[in-house]
Amino acid sequence: MLPLHAAPGDQIEPLTAVRLLTAWTFEPVLLGVIVVLGALYLYGVHKLRARGDKWSRGRTFAFVGVGLGSAVIATQSALGTYDTVLISVHMVQHMILSMLTPLALALGAPVTLALRTLPQQPRKWLLSVLHSRFAKVVCFPLIGFTLFVLSPWALYFSGWYDATLRSTVLHDLLHLHFILVGSLFFWPLLGLDPVPGRVIYPFRLLMTFLTLPFHAFLGITIMSADKLIAEDWYTSFERSWPPSPLHDQYIAGGLLWGSGDIVGVVFFAVLFVQWVRDSQREARREDRRLDRLEEQARRAAQVPR
Repeated sequence: MLPLHAAPGDQIEPLTAVRLLTAWTFEPVLLGVIVVLGALYLYGVHKLRARGDKWSRGRTFAFVGVGLGSAVIATQSALGTYDTVLISVHMVQHMILSMLTPLALALGAPVTLALRTLPQQPRKWLLSVLHSRFAKVVCFPLIGFTLFVLSPWALYFSGWYDATLRSTVLHDLLHLHFILVGSLFFWPLLGLDPVPGRVIYPFRLLMTFLTLPFHAFLGITIMSADKLIAEDWYTSFERSWPPSPLHDQYIAGGLLWGSGDIVGVVFFAVLFVQWVRDSQREARREDRRLDRLEEQARRAAQVPR
């Protein structure tokens, strides 16, 4: 079994289809955080339903099943076991933690759940944080967009990525960075929780659309690079099994390009459906308002003078 943070000199078994399913390596601290978050969310749902209020099962599944579940798979399964050995595996992990996990967590609307279940004083603290100037600045859509599209360029074309491979602490912080940056981008655009930075739907669609070429350009750049990213690290493994380090990097670029476009298009579709549904709800509200005004006018006309 591989260590928690495989490094050159460790005995590395080839990544096969069987090991892709069985090579799990558990990190107690990270797994404990995920379990606590899931338990708190489920407790909030239980508390809400115990007093007779409804909470969507879809939101619960999105947060616990997809959001936290994808984080477990990305960090504890073979993806976490081989993420320092193959950059292609790391790239799959990167895309899950930066796109799928934050999007699913946002769909779970945990802030809304907290506001509906927390005691009075903690609820006031949470509201003060949401209304703070810091939250408004951090959640400003252009901030999230800039971090989301530019931080991968800075990561892979500087010494940062190599440093995360050589340090267990930095490696774990990188996982957290992916989730936080993805959350700063997706949370305000999705607009389910009352977080600062929510904007009108055309701007949300535009921001999502603009991320697609950035992922494509980065993926193509990595695929066409002649020099290896973190070359000294990956060549030091001296693996005798495929893929070669350069071909592995080519695969990583293709995964970044393809998966980024797929998730971006899916999110674009989710926003479009939300926009249509909100427009329909607004139209129904306007129809009811006009009906009330018409009824009031009719009654006023029937009152004898």
